[in-house]
Amino acid sequence: MNKQAIVFILFLSVLASDAFAHSVSENQVAANVAPADEEGISFFKGTWQQVLDESKKQNKPIFVDAYTVWCGPCRWMALNVFTTPEVGKFYNENFINYKFDMEKGEGLAFAQKYKVTAYPTLIFLNADGEVKYRLMGRQDKDAFLLEGKKALRSSRRAEQFSHSLFERIAVMRNRSRFHVFQVC
Repeated sequence: MNKQAIVFILFLSVLASDAFAHSVSENQVAANVAPADEEGISFFKGTWQQVLDESKKQNKPIFVDAYTVWCGPCRWMALNVFTTPEVGKFYNENFINYKFDMEKGEGLAFAQKYKVTAYPTLIFLNADGEVKYRLMGRQDKDAFLLEGKKALRSSRRAEQFSHSLFERIAVMRNRSRFHVFQVC
C-alpha cells in the first residue's frame, strides 16, 4: 500500500471512532434519556395541538427543545442538562415541556413557522403558540436555569422582577472566561 492509502485508512478509522464515541442514537434523544425515576425534564408525549391544549388546561407556558438528531450540542444538552434533577424540577413545575426533531413530522412545519435555523433552538411560548422568549445554542445547567427564569418572567408580565446581582455573579463564576455557546 502506498502512503496516501494508509493515511486515508487512518483518517477514516479516527473519524469512525470519534463518531462512535460521541454518538447518541435517535431513540435516546427522542426519549430524553431521562432516568427511570424522572429526575430530569419530563417531555410531553403527543401532538403540538395537544401541547397547546395542555398548556391552556394547566395555565403554564410551553418550553420547546427544537433539535436535530445529528446536532452535537443538542445531544449534549439531552444527556447533560435536561436530565439533571435541578433542571427537571424547575422546568416540570413551570412549563409544559416538548421537543421536536426539526427534520421530521410536525417538526418540519414548526421549524418553518417559528423560523428555526440553528440547533438547538430553545423556544418559550404561551398557550396560544406565541413566542415569548427564545435562545439558540448549547447551554450549561446554570445558564439554562437562568434563561428559563427569564422566560418565565417574560411570560408572566404581571410578575416583573429582576434577578439579583448575586445570582448572576454565581452563574458567571461557573462559566469559563471565554465561554462559547455551541450552535449547529
